[in-house]
Amino acid sequence: MKKIVLVCSAGMSTSLLVVKMKEAAKKQGEEVEIIAVPEVEAKQHIKGTDLVLLAPQVRYLLNKMKQDLDPLGIPVAVIDGLLYGMFNGEGVMKQAMALISNK
Repeated sequence: MKKIVLVCSAGMSTSLLVVKMKEAAKKQGEEVEIIAVPEVEAKQHIKGTDLVLLAPQVRYLLNKMKQDLDPLGIPVAVIDGLLYGMFNGEGVMKQAMALISNK
């Protein structure tokens, strides 16, 4: 099972995206654990993670997160703003699975 952590400011809008992503993963036959956490809790949820996705509003964390997670082999990326804004779970899942398979 793959674990994807979405990092955001407070976790509200990203929680809705998590629901949409889980629906898309189920349709695609992917077994994934997807959680949304506020940036202040991100480090507590890294263990066993296959991918960290940053909400567009916390894109400024990208370099710091890469610095912390690259040595662990955990890819980090910013969620496409259009997909995020439309709560396009299927599109974000495609982005996520591509990043996981490329790691």
